[in-house]
Amino acid sequence: MLQFITHPSDKYSIAEEVQMALEGGCKWIQLRLKDASDEEFRQTALEIIPLCQESEAFLVFDDRVELAMEMSVHGVHLGKNDMNPLLARETMGAEAIIGCTANTAADIKAFKGWDVDYVGLGPFRYTTTKEKLSPVIGLDGYAAIVNEVRAEDILLPIVAIGGITIDDIDAIMQTGVNGIAMSGAIINSPDPVAYTRQTLEKIHEAAEKYRKR
Repeated sequence: MLQFITHPSDKYSIAEEVQMALEGGCKWIQLRLKDASDEEFRQTALEIIPLCQESEAFLVFDDRVELAMEMSVHGVHLGKNDMNPLLARETMGAEAIIGCTANTAADIKAFKGWDVDYVGLGPFRYTTTKEKLSPVIGLDGYAAIVNEVRAEDILLPIVAIGGITIDDIDAIMQTGVNGIAMSGAIINSPDPVAYTRQTLEKIHEAAEKYRKR
């Protein structure tokens, strides 16, 4: 499971970023434009919605619940200062994908019994693609958090995020997370399409390897 998160780039437009990730086989896009107005966000979304539809990929918006409903995308990812996930679920309905940000085991435990579809747990390491970064977690942190929440029978899918590159995937997946989110590593690679494809292969290989244990 790979989620590509958009980020402003000097080399590509947001639509170009999404197109390359989709060409590489990614089926899950998060449109993230923190500093954009709703109208700027809407215009960018209008460019990428057809791309995602053509590739049969899921599209979630970072926050912007009202826009997500207006534009009939699959769901939202909610940060800690965004709309409460319970209110988002009530607003968007049972079919919407609702993901939430988590930085600790306690954050994930707080979602127990809530109708949340996944958590983005991070940051794995320092990253320049997000302001006000929480303390980095690292491999040992991921392993400890996954073990702690699974011991309490919380089976919520956990997606690792934050400065991850293709070389980190095997070790991160070994901690028991369910997926990976990437942004800068894909955008800044010499060939984003090939990098996305190789990343997906690594994720699938690692998932198979550690599922058999």
